[in-house]
Amino acid sequence: MLDVDGPAAPPRSNGELVFAAPWQRRLFGVTMVLTQRIFGYEDFRQHLIERVRENPERDYWESWALAVEDALAGACALDRGTLDERHRAFLARPHGHDH
Repeated sequence: MLDVDGPAAPPRSNGELVFAAPWQRRLFGVTMVLTQRIFGYEDFRQHLIERVRENPERDYWESWALAVEDALAGACALDRGTLDERHRAFLARPHGHDH
């Protein structure tokens, strides 16, 4: 199911996914559940490809997070305003806070 090559492929080292921060690992896990329950993996993958292409210099996992938001908005699971509000609330938490 997960791309191993191409523009949507997550970073790997010796075949293992690379996460630089705990939030990235959690985001990956949440995304996998969402692709089984809310939107399809291919839909998410297309959003991810677009987000990576629009800004190749952006951190991969930030593009991943934006693609999840796009897929959620597209599935009408959450409207864009609610997503933006929740995003700002998480960003306002103190550094080191375990989400």
